[in-house]
Amino acid sequence: MENMIAYCGLVCSDCPGYIATQAKDWDALERLAARAREEYGQPDATAASTMCDGCLADSERLCGYCAVCDVRACAMARNLANCAHCADYGCQKLSSFWSMAPEARTTLDQIRADLA
Repeated sequence: MENMIAYCGLVCSDCPGYIATQAKDWDALERLAARAREEYGQPDATAASTMCDGCLADSERLCGYCAVCDVRACAMARNLANCAHCADYGCQKLSSFWSMAPEARTTLDQIRADLA
């Protein structure tokens, strides 16, 4: 399977929610929901709410923050493959996100370098 790189640089295809959704693994989705309830303070999390087809998919199934992500919304509005292709690369939205997920920056920096 080819990696699905989210607009922000995370690798959707490595995400447990994505993997469980694509495998139709309801038990794994239930475990993810339990983790969201216990560790992340999301009392309403369910297996259905953890289902995800990945950031780039034209689907309503996006887990957690992905459904309301400002980086995703911006990249979609600009019709970008991901943020590495953006003229405003490294904007405040991305910088804020990267402070929580530095591995995403590494991924996008590599993609951007390959574009040059």
